[in-house]
Amino acid sequence: MYDISLVVDIVQEMIEATQKIKSRCSKFSCADDFLVNEQSHIVLDSICMQLIAIGTAVKEIDKVTNKELLVKYPQIEWKSIAGMRDILSHHYFDLNAETIFGVCTEHVDELLNILRTIESDLRLV
Repeated sequence: MYDISLVVDIVQEMIEATQKIKSRCSKFSCADDFLVNEQSHIVLDSICMQLIAIGTAVKEIDKVTNKELLVKYPQIEWKSIAGMRDILSHHYFDLNAETIFGVCTEHVDELLNILRTIESDLRLV
C-alpha cells in the first residue's frame, strides 16, 4: 500500500493549480487574448507553469502508487497531461496559445471535478 497522506497532499496541490488556471484563464475569451500584450503573455506563462506542475504531479502520483490510483479514473487522459508537461517543459518555444486555451476551456473543469473525487475517495480509505 502507498502513503495515502502523501497522495492526498499531491492531489490538493493539483486542485490548487487547477483553480489557478481556471481563475487566470477566465479573463480571456479566445486564444488571441493571450497574445495582446506583455501582461497577457505573463498570464499565459503562469498557466503553462501550472500545467507543468500538474503534469509533474501526475507522474509523481503514478510513481508513489505504482500506477494503481489514476487508472481508476479513466475519464481523464492522464498520459496526455504528463505528455503536455513534457512538451511545455522541453519545447517551450513551440508553445501554442490555442492549444493552451483549449485545454483551459475544455478540460480543466473535468480535471478539477475528478481531482476532488480522488481526494474524497482517498479520505475514505
